[in-house]
Amino acid sequence: MSTNTAPLTSLHGIGPQLADKLARLDIHNSHDLLWHLPLRYRDLTRVTPIGALSLHGEALVEGTIRACDVAFGRRRSLLCLIQDGTGLLALRFYHFSKAQQQQLAPGVKIRAWGEARRGSSGFEMYHPEYRLLDQGEALPLADRLTPVYPVTEGLQQPRLRKLVEQVLQKTAQDTLPDLLPATLLPAQLNMALRDALQYLHLPPVDAPVTQLQEGGHPAQQRLAFEEMVAHHLSLLRLRQQQKREPGIALPANLRLQRQFLSSLTFHLTNAQLRVTNEISADLEKSEPMLRLVQGDVGSGKTVVAALACLQTIANGKQAAMMAPTEILAAQHFAQFQRWFEPLGFRCVWLAGSTKTAARRDALAQLSDGSAHIAIGTHALFQDDVQFHNLALVITDEQHRFGVRQRLALQQKGQLSALPHQLVMTATPIPRTLAMSAYADLDCSVIDERPPGRTPIQTVVIDNQRRATIVERLRAACAEGRQAYWVCTLIEESDVLQCQAAEATAAELHNALPECRIGLVHGRLKPAEKNAVMAAFKAGELHVLVATTVIEVGVDVPNASLMIIENPERLGLAQLHQLRGRVGRGSAASHCVLLYGSPLSQHARKRLAVLRDSDDGFVIAEKDLQLRGPGELLGTRQTGAVNFRIADLVRDAHWLPQVKQSAELLLRDYPEHVDALIRRWLRSGERYART
Repeated sequence: MSTNTAPLTSLHGIGPQLADKLARLDIHNSHDLLWHLPLRYRDLTRVTPIGALSLHGEALVEGTIRACDVAFGRRRSLLCLIQDGTGLLALRFYHFSKAQQQQLAPGVKIRAWGEARRGSSGFEMYHPEYRLLDQGEALPLADRLTPVYPVTEGLQQPRLRKLVEQVLQKTAQDTLPDLLPATLLPAQLNMALRDALQYLHLPPVDAPVTQLQEGGHPAQQRLAFEEMVAHHLSLLRLRQQQKREPGIALPANLRLQRQFLSSLTFHLTNAQLRVTNEISADLEKSEPMLRLVQGDVGSGKTVVAALACLQTIANGKQAAMMAPTEILAAQHFAQFQRWFEPLGFRCVWLAGSTKTAARRDALAQLSDGSAHIAIGTHALFQDDVQFHNLALVITDEQHRFGVRQRLALQQKGQLSALPHQLVMTATPIPRTLAMSAYADLDCSVIDERPPGRTPIQTVVIDNQRRATIVERLRAACAEGRQAYWVCTLIEESDVLQCQAAEATAAELHNALPECRIGLVHGRLKPAEKNAVMAAFKAGELHVLVATTVIEVGVDVPNASLMIIENPERLGLAQLHQLRGRVGRGSAASHCVLLYGSPLSQHARKRLAVLRDSDDGFVIAEKDLQLRGPGELLGTRQTGAVNFRIADLVRDAHWLPQVKQSAELLLRDYPEHVDALIRRWLRSGERYART
């Protein structure tokens, strides 16, 4: 067994209790310790004279205690004054013991580390780390920067530092080989992996602290580059595996396509036609299609998906479309029935709420081939769902599903051939992020909106003007228009979100007795939720009070007003998705962002982006910069982009070279690929597992 993958218990000083604490930090073997990098660094190599301290700068000071006593102000604290001949510094402790007070006696020499702040008595350090010195003791200073690691309760920094040093001593070059050849590294990052790790855990005294704090040091970038290559390889490997599998060639049926298009009440945009042609060309090939279609809210992805289904079922095969919510799946089902049943094709519906008898009928029709298209939620890939000849899998709102779920549905195809895959998202993804997150897919973009969609006017208003907004809501309802009122809470709690929505609904009932108000939240049963949404769609309700559950929802052309409470708590991409629930008809539409005061400068800047732009791609770029890739892709749930070291915003400039290096590694060093993926992705090729 190589040293860097040895179990934790093989290290000196680690028993079951300490191993449990380390597991909380996702450290399970000695390899994980090496990759558990410092958050920041302390310079304990030199003592700063008290008189030379700068505001908000961390420093090591040394002096003699002049006085120490309990201070009574707004909060009780222990105030310890020290001096070194150049100045006076206060050490303040809000949490202290009697024993500590006795130790910090006048005349005792002390060395302390902390951040200097302005206090009532001049410069102060709050809760500094300190060490008492024996009279005349000359305590040696550190000979390198001191790393500060992420820790958990019961695990102290010195203990973790010693463990990391122990692993570094045991890790030789042959146990941590350079799997990425120097020729595939950018010239400025050409250093051995072990040397990079050694530098980051034990940086020399002259190391550039600011550069390290920002993650821009060549040693950090060397690791980030390799991690991005490993991630890219895992997706390329998946693509390779899938492309090796036989697919099902599905020639286009132009006559049927013309018949379908002539039945529509609208004309396709040039962007829709371009993407339709790209998909059609893929379907005609005898290798499985792997294509992502991204389009802004309201760009018309559904009809593009329908045309892909048409080409599939015209060849006597089946198609399946999976949506993340029953509400959205139901909308797709109703739309597909209207389009396909006049052509003689049968659609079936499968969701968690499907009644036993209806489910039994749907399963039988899919199994014997009498049903041509299946539409539903994750219920589509349950074990008892068997298709007769599935040849196309469509995943709508990909950011709500993990890769694993997408692949699970694909396994429902014939054993002899893989179904084609079409993945759709209404969250526009910046090019750099798409290159990394969806490297296993070809990308198509619908970058044109259908004619007749009215621009949405967005305003940002303080919650103190809430009464004005309620009156605006009354006027809209009086004109026969409908409106959404969206409640958000920062706490990730269905209960609290539900309570907030219920309180708002009650408030609006009292303020607007003439208006019919519905309520939708995550704790309602699917049947109840669907009933309220159906009533709103049918025009039986004036106002729908909801949580963010409606982000992926139904089209209601008559809805022209959206009010979003506490928008500062959501990402821009999510707000843009919500805003896209209105503006689907011909009436002028408005979105009110009702924020809570005070609003930070950062939040103001974010909301201004949404106010000034309705271009989802512009908004997505800003969201990537401001919130990061995990928020934009919904990867808190999917785990799709979970980098340890790399940062897709900070390190995006490497992506073209990452892509090139990954492809060259696959071609020239195939024996390194699996080991590199295992090094960085704990579960190995997790994307290839179902």
